[in-house]
Amino acid sequence: MGPSSRWQGTGPGATNLPMTATVFNGVAARATLLPAALLPLRGPVEGRDAVFWPLVLVAVVGPVAFDLSVAWQAWPTGFSAALWITVGATTAAFALLAAMMPAARLLAPLLFPYLALLGLVGTIWLAVPARQLSGHAPPAGLALHIAASVATYALATLDAVSGLAVALQERAIRTRRPSRLARALPPVAEAERLAVILLWLAGAVLVVGLVSGVTTLWLAERHLLALDHETVLGIAALAVIGGLLAARRVSGLRGRRAARLVLLAFLLLTLAFPDVKFVTDVVMG
Repeated sequence: MGPSSRWQGTGPGATNLPMTATVFNGVAARATLLPAALLPLRGPVEGRDAVFWPLVLVAVVGPVAFDLSVAWQAWPTGFSAALWITVGATTAAFALLAAMMPAARLLAPLLFPYLALLGLVGTIWLAVPARQLSGHAPPAGLALHIAASVATYALATLDAVSGLAVALQERAIRTRRPSRLARALPPVAEAERLAVILLWLAGAVLVVGLVSGVTTLWLAERHLLALDHETVLGIAALAVIGGLLAARRVSGLRGRRAARLVLLAFLLLTLAFPDVKFVTDVVMG
């Protein structure tokens, strides 16, 4: 968070592909998300590895391949690119998490429809001119900062989905009328466990992103801290994450109240990462 918004130009997109081909690739990449998004409608994904994993693999390869094709020559920083990079990183992170923690597979009914929606919006805004990174930032430091920022947002997205699963399951328990969606989600205890693990991971990677941003900014411009929107919102998100983890340890904060704080941290990171791209590239552009 921070320096990535300072080293930008106003050049064309980072790919030499014709716009028609780029849009077609975007539509194709989004199509790879739809089978995984529709799978939960046919019943719980638990115990259906023979179907689940091929669909998840397709959902990972499509967006990641599209991201690589767009960023082949230079890292794009436009609104559409921010959404597609989020989709690619989040699907890859979900696949890793689901491989290590089987309960995470039950987040698919919430995650993949959301990612398919992001892919649709990203495809619609492909025609908006993208920006490219420019300036004098050290390549290695900037690459680490970008990687940490993308990983943080992917983990925060998964954490927000886990928090939403907790809220929906608690509501189903309270009303004693579980919906079809609630039956497909992980139990409250498992969803909370996933949320805590993802919260720790997101917080740790966010610290790496902030430190790498400060270091890169110092090496490039001899400034220790740029109080831009990304840095301020990133620090605020870190404060919310740290406060939530402390509250869980001290007072045992759980359930919907904890889920609200998780969603607040996700909102702050959304404002710091893709939302500002919408303002600069779509509204102002």
